[in-house]
Amino acid sequence: MKTIKIIGVPEHFNLPWHMAIDDGAFEDRGIDLIWEDIPEGTGRMAKMLASGETDLAIILTEGLVKSITEGNQSKILQIYVNSPLLWGIHVAAKSPFQSIEELRNEKAAISRFGSGSHLMAFVNARRNKWNAQTLKFEIVNNLDNAVKALTENDAQYFMWEHFTTKPLVDSGVFRRLGDCPTPWPCFVIAATDKILSTEPKILNHILEIINTYTLEFKQIPSIDRTLSNNYGQKLEDIKEWLQNTEWAQEQLVEGELLKVQEELYELGLIDEIKPASHFLAKTN
Repeated sequence: MKTIKIIGVPEHFNLPWHMAIDDGAFEDRGIDLIWEDIPEGTGRMAKMLASGETDLAIILTEGLVKSITEGNQSKILQIYVNSPLLWGIHVAAKSPFQSIEELRNEKAAISRFGSGSHLMAFVNARRNKWNAQTLKFEIVNNLDNAVKALTENDAQYFMWEHFTTKPLVDSGVFRRLGDCPTPWPCFVIAATDKILSTEPKILNHILEIINTYTLEFKQIPSIDRTLSNNYGQKLEDIKEWLQNTEWAQEQLVEGELLKVQEELYELGLIDEIKPASHFLAKTN
């Protein structure tokens, strides 16, 4: 039995992994796949890949690309979720802000530097024609601390996945002023260069298994109710999320990778655009 560690956020996107693990699908191939939830998100996961604390990660595309350009010895195995991630732009329910434009000079709560909440604040600034170089940030590490920061006015807005934060909107903790979708496939499966070089066949087995689960995931009977119960979401919200979410079973194409790099470069978040071979793994 070969032990492989994998990490991801504790969100509904990753239910296929938990189902496959619970079904013993990896054990049947001689793989002890150990999952760890990382509520702090992409910034921490990128550091865990870089330090060798994990072998694999389900991670935001833009965050991993930025981390690899900074020296993270990891690669993209394939796309995991092909559809954009819908980033809600949230303020405290009792804050005076009524429009996204009013946030131009305010402080954004972010899980950490290099996280999706950090990088998407730049994307949002560019879309609204703000000066991205004047953005201000408050590091909060996780969603619970983001609630505290906005409620106590240590930060004025927070960007996080629309449906994950919707219960906080529904309960009157946050107000959502709008959404900012990623302009590329949102989640990829990443592996360290070390595990790529030492266990390529094991990685191929893992991809074969998870791709079988994601390919048929939306057709599982009552999957909407399972997701609703497991993640504390309203059934109608899960149905909308499922309708808009598409998993993938292929490698990220070079054109999409270039789009990510060009956006990060134009925002001043990376210093150069590197060839696709710097980012994309070949496991077959």
